[in-house]
Amino acid sequence: MQDVAILHPLFVLAALTALVQVLIPVTRVRAALRGTVSIDDFALGESARVPPAVSLANRNYMNLLEFPVLCYVGCLLAYVAAEVTPTMVALAWTYVALRGLHSFIHLTYNRVAHRAFAFGASNGVLVALWVLVFLNLRA
Repeated sequence: MQDVAILHPLFVLAALTALVQVLIPVTRVRAALRGTVSIDDFALGESARVPPAVSLANRNYMNLLEFPVLCYVGCLLAYVAAEVTPTMVALAWTYVALRGLHSFIHLTYNRVAHRAFAFGASNGVLVALWVLVFLNLRA
């Protein structure tokens, strides 16, 4: 029987993604009520008139749908085809924590150097997870 602990971080990562997705209409509606944007500014995504503060949640959401997909796939692959190890589970949780940190930095004070560190570290953890999954594939 497989260790379902490798799947738990995926639920947290999905919840983070959903939370950030909820921020998109919130920031857009606030901006529209303030008169900063109009509904037409979103007809084809986001026009150049959309201020960066309004685009931020959408950009972070897109980030959560790019590289993190490899975490979902890696963890599911580990669950299905590899012997799940405690190190794999720890790496998955570390990845999710670093992506949460990345989102927090991005959506709050947004210092690029801090955000880049969290992003780079998370990608390093993800590579380590994939290497372990590969090395632990069942023959």
